[in-house]
Amino acid sequence: MSTSSNGNSEPEFSPLLSGRFVYKITAAVVALAAITAALSLSGRWFGENLALAGHTSSLTPYDIFIGQDHLRLPANVIRFETQRATSIAERVDIYLTWPALEGYSDDNRQLFNDLNRPETLIFLQISQSTMSRDMSGRLEPIYTQVFGGAASPGPNGLTRHDVKATSSYAGEAFFTAAREKEPPYVVRCLEPGANEIPTSADCQRDIHAGKDLVVLYRFSRNLLPQWREIDKAVGGFVKSHLVP
Repeated sequence: MSTSSNGNSEPEFSPLLSGRFVYKITAAVVALAAITAALSLSGRWFGENLALAGHTSSLTPYDIFIGQDHLRLPANVIRFETQRATSIAERVDIYLTWPALEGYSDDNRQLFNDLNRPETLIFLQISQSTMSRDMSGRLEPIYTQVFGGAASPGPNGLTRHDVKATSSYAGEAFFTAAREKEPPYVVRCLEPGANEIPTSADCQRDIHAGKDLVVLYRFSRNLLPQWREIDKAVGGFVKSHLVP
C-alpha cells in the first residue's frame, strides 16, 4: 500500500490484490493443478511399469523360428520384450520359476523380483547350434585338459574338478557325474568370492534339443543338489514347446 503526496491515506479501502493479479494467480493455480494431475498419472504409469521391470503376465503364444526348429512360447516366459513376437530369430531368452517351471504372473511376481532368493529362477537361452558337441560331449576332448589337481566329492553324487589357474576357466569349477545310458553330466560354476552370495546364474550347462538347437541354461549354485531334476525339467520344457 502507498501514501499520496497530500498526506491522505486510505489503506483500508485499497484492494490488496487487483482483479488482473487475481486472474493471473487463479490461472497459475489451475495450470499447476493440471501439471500435478498429469505428473500423478504419469508417475503412476511409470511406477506400474517400473514394478513390472519388463515382465508380462500375458499368455499370448508366439511362434519363434530358429534355424530348422519351431518353438511356440507364451509371452510370460520370454524374458525380453523385444523377443515377444512371432518371428524368425537367432535366439530366444526364457526365464522360469523353479521348481514349477512357470512364467511371470501376478501371483508369483515376488519370485522374479527378490534378489535374496536366487534359487527360485532358472534362465534358458535357446539358439541354433554352432558346435557338434554339447557340454557332455566336450568333457573328454576339452574339459579334462584343463582340470587341475585331484577330483573331490561334490553335492548329491557330483564330482568336483578344479581347473588350472592358467586356463581360460580360471575362477570356475566343473562338476560331473556318470549316468546310466546317457552321456555324462557336466556343469561349470563360478567360484564364489569370500563375501559373495550366490546369484541366479552361478552355474551353466548346455544341451542339444530339437533338430538343431542348443539350450544354454543357468541356475544358482544353491540348486546344484537338484542337478538331475533341473536337467530333466529343462529338456522336457523345450521338447514340450517344440512344434513338430
